[in-house]
Amino acid sequence: MEATWDLSVLYKGFDDPALRADILAITTMTAEGQALLQADLPQGEKLVQLVSHMEALSNKLSRAFLFCQLTLAVEAENRDAFRTLEELSALSVDAQVFRSACTRFIGELDGLEALIQGHEKLRQNAFVLREAQQEAKHMLPESMEKWMLRMSLSGGDAFQKLRDQLMGTLTVDFQGQSLPLPAVRGKAYDPDPAVRKAAYEAELAAYPKVALPMAFCLGGIKGEALTMSEARGYADVLTQQLAESRMDRETLDAMFTAIREALPDFRRYLKAKAKLLGHEGGIPFYDLFAPVGQDVQTYTIEEARALLTDAFGKAHPKMATFIAHAFDHRWIDLYPREGKEGGAFCSENHELRISRIMTNFVGSFSDVSTLAHELGHAWHARCLEASPLLMAQPPMPLAETASTFNETMLAQTVLETATPQRAFNILEGILMEATQCCVDILSRFLFESAVFEARKTHTPSVEELRQMMLAAQEEAYGDGLAADVRHADMWINKGHYYTVGLHFYNFPYAFGLLFGLGVYQLYRQEGQAFLPKYDALLAYCGSDTIANVAATVGIDVRSAAYWRSALDVVRGEIDQFVALAEQQAAR
Repeated sequence: MEATWDLSVLYKGFDDPALRADILAITTMTAEGQALLQADLPQGEKLVQLVSHMEALSNKLSRAFLFCQLTLAVEAENRDAFRTLEELSALSVDAQVFRSACTRFIGELDGLEALIQGHEKLRQNAFVLREAQQEAKHMLPESMEKWMLRMSLSGGDAFQKLRDQLMGTLTVDFQGQSLPLPAVRGKAYDPDPAVRKAAYEAELAAYPKVALPMAFCLGGIKGEALTMSEARGYADVLTQQLAESRMDRETLDAMFTAIREALPDFRRYLKAKAKLLGHEGGIPFYDLFAPVGQDVQTYTIEEARALLTDAFGKAHPKMATFIAHAFDHRWIDLYPREGKEGGAFCSENHELRISRIMTNFVGSFSDVSTLAHELGHAWHARCLEASPLLMAQPPMPLAETASTFNETMLAQTVLETATPQRAFNILEGILMEATQCCVDILSRFLFESAVFEARKTHTPSVEELRQMMLAAQEEAYGDGLAADVRHADMWINKGHYYTVGLHFYNFPYAFGLLFGLGVYQLYRQEGQAFLPKYDALLAYCGSDTIANVAATVGIDVRSAAYWRSALDVVRGEIDQFVALAEQQAAR
């Protein structure tokens, strides 16, 4: 089985004439778009042509950017990719100016509804056109926008690229070897406690090499975000991010209210796990992901594939066929290696109907679950293929629906035939992920909020950022996490903090877990008959607000009662885990 993904479907290489032709086309198309805006045409006809032109331009940009970004994700020092990405970033300024001009044009239209009803192309894109009319109220002044975007290339955008280079090339000295950071972080799942602790200590020892530039990267990106949100007329960055996520504050507050109420239960789980591992009180950070029990199973990638196709073959046959296709057609880059970034992600191309998945697979059940998660993103993209391009991008919180559903379905399917010991281990894995999605996500939200508050007056120092992170971990984890063994440098590792134009990419994971649990419960109640509704839900995710999308399957996300009911599922699993842990400890 091939261990690396195939990017040749995008371009044959950076010397491929097709890549240069697309870059040239991007330049031409932005100029043509601006000319179209000035053309003397009936408003409806002009709007139809603008929508088609935006789709064509987006396809060109998506393909070229994806090729560069995927290459750099696994080859951090590929200079051809870096240079081409720089070129595309500069061109994207003009493309963004064109898109903004389209938004202003839509915002100034009288009788938008009548125009929509008069043209099939506009009816297909009605939601994004209405959304653009509202977005126009938060546009930068036309005379400023191009220059602010260009300044970002040497500001936030440059800091993000620096961050990616620093983390992609950071190596860790571990037991006489120089290893890439993701490989060392993966040892947090090792069955040997000495290995886990040594890996944690080696990881922390590596971060001072990059801490100072990373602090400036973070400060620069967040400072730019504050400036841009103020210039666009938003109260703060969170307000802007919620608006761009099609989510309201009422929903966010309802979700975090329920999560805060559940923190004592998560702490019960953490302390029960700590006791099993021989610790008194809270669990040390290096044992958060430790396997528990004696039946510690690892998987080869062939075994992982078989497990996934078998599990989904029974529960969602179309998904099983899709998973086999992804493996057979080299959609996945599997293993950690030097120059490859950490974590996992899925990127898709709507025009080519493909996705590409990056993981750092080392063989744990968590790694298999990560594959299920990212393949869920790919399935979501497949369901969105029937939607117009401009409505094929779900907002951040809904983007985690299919991935969470997949993880849950995999775990529940495996649990049905697992031995008691294996079931205990899988249950612990479920709770480990739920704790990350609720407790750790809360700590990340608190940390990012504190960074934005500090950045209003100054660039936080390395030590300030460490103290902010520890304070956030204290508020979220409390006595569930050992006070003297936490992770003050976690802000360096988490790439989401450094994504320009995408802030607070933490609460969507909590939303995704709990919303996905609610959707999965509907599947449990209705069985196979629910799957068409599920796929329709995924296809609709880019076509309405979050509250309205959720309502299509009867979920009220503005009600804390819904989030409590979703967390009741997790609470029941915690009760089961604590009881089983007590039984094991008594043996």
